[in-house]
Amino acid sequence: MNKTRIFDHLVLLLGVAFMIGPIVVAFLTSTHDPAEIHMKGLMTSWGGDFIATYDKVLFEKGGFTGKVTGLAMLKNSFILGIGFAVGKIILSMLAAYAIVYFRFRMGVVFFWMIFTTLLLPLEVRILPSYEVMTKLGLVDTYSGLIVPLLASATGTFYFRQFFKSVPEELLEAARIDGAGPFKFFVDILVPLSRNMIAAIFIIMFVYGWNQYLWPMLMTTDESFFTLVRGIKQILLVWVGAQIRDYKQAFALAVLAMIPPILVVIVFQSWFIKGLTESDK
Repeated sequence: MNKTRIFDHLVLLLGVAFMIGPIVVAFLTSTHDPAEIHMKGLMTSWGGDFIATYDKVLFEKGGFTGKVTGLAMLKNSFILGIGFAVGKIILSMLAAYAIVYFRFRMGVVFFWMIFTTLLLPLEVRILPSYEVMTKLGLVDTYSGLIVPLLASATGTFYFRQFFKSVPEELLEAARIDGAGPFKFFVDILVPLSRNMIAAIFIIMFVYGWNQYLWPMLMTTDESFFTLVRGIKQILLVWVGAQIRDYKQAFALAVLAMIPPILVVIVFQSWFIKGLTESDK
């Protein structure tokens, strides 16, 4: 029994080291001088540029216009991640509610039409999506960054399965008490769905936060750049002959990892309940 526990803990420690190791190396490398990184590669020791590097990354203005800061890109990433997650949850809940509780013809067909959008990720429909956003004048806007990403069936599918597991007695009791469709949705289904909402929020926030291709296509104004895109832009900056600004790129990468990690830590218990709980 003790040997089994030791082996289990060893496997767990190896897994943690495998997952955390690259983050630690990236953080330590960001504290070294770019020339040193260029010559020696990734660093596993503490450097002396920690405060200067992160202060520069967060607050010093740069870019082609000389007006962009890491803090501004961090704000844009938050707007994209939270806007996408919240918008996705609202649309998915309303669509799932209509499909499950409103008995209309072709309801199943409409659900499967929505579900087939999983076969059409953004990368497949990126050109027509960009064309539509251009004609609507939404290039270099937060709406243009967020709205096209909402067209997906992931959230609708999860909420549909959740709503189908809600006992019919709750609907009948709400009708007896005189609750209409909107009141039943707001006062009963939304509170019951809090764990599922948290689970979907984590998935969608991380998905929106990590977007690179769509923001790169939709933003030409540097004031709308996200952190993920900023990492690529930093690598175009040269601090010497044939030396890229590696330490700032690593610093931005570390900063880009922190918010998703915090979201997962805060919502992890709700996330697990939302994806595994079956008794409502």
